[in-house]
Amino acid sequence: MGRGRVQLKRIENKISRQVTFSKRRGGLLKKAHEISVLCDAGVALIVFSSKGKLYEYSTDSSMETILERYESYSYAERQLLTADSESQGSWSKEYPKLVAKLEVLQRNQRNLIGEDLDSLSMRKLQYLEQQLETALKRIRTRKNQFMNESISGLQKKERALQEQNNLLSKKVKEKEKVLAEQVSVEQQNCNKNPPSLALPPSQPPLHPSLTISSTIQARGTTCEDDGAQTQPPTNAIMPPWLLRRVNK
Repeated sequence: MGRGRVQLKRIENKISRQVTFSKRRGGLLKKAHEISVLCDAGVALIVFSSKGKLYEYSTDSSMETILERYESYSYAERQLLTADSESQGSWSKEYPKLVAKLEVLQRNQRNLIGEDLDSLSMRKLQYLEQQLETALKRIRTRKNQFMNESISGLQKKERALQEQNNLLSKKVKEKEKVLAEQVSVEQQNCNKNPPSLALPPSQPPLHPSLTISSTIQARGTTCEDDGAQTQPPTNAIMPPWLLRRVNK
């Protein structure tokens, strides 16, 4: 049969208590050594007996180094906890102040737009008026500055467009001048070399009588218009009998 479970309470028998302490101390030191080797952990073990005797164990590093690390860590932990508690306390105190400031800002905003003015005194109204006048001056100054910048930009655009217009006008005039010169040169060439009119070749008269009659009509018309010659000139082609008849 196995041993029963040991009840955890102070051993009254002094000898039994001392024996148990020695056994359990050895086992505890063994376990500390095992965990330091197996897990590569830094272990420091301090045990005081009932008579005040010190028993300790530490890994390869000294006990002082491990204790310093413990103290620094515990101090930082305490500082962090203290800071958290203080920050919570400060936030709890700051919250009412922030709420009050928010209410003041909202009331000032309403006053600036002309609301909730009944509760203001004469001094506060005058101060509010000064604030509004200062704000209006700044707004007008900024507006005038913006307008001047806009006008300056438009003037620059106008000058650029005017320059483009002048350049285009100059090009148009140059083209018109070139065209006029071309037309003048062409006219001079036409005057120097007029086009020749081809006359149809003269054909012999089909019949002497037709030629004689046409000549007589032409001569008669000329005599009537001018009134200078009444006798047509003799024609070698006309026979003498016809000439006598014409003269009559």
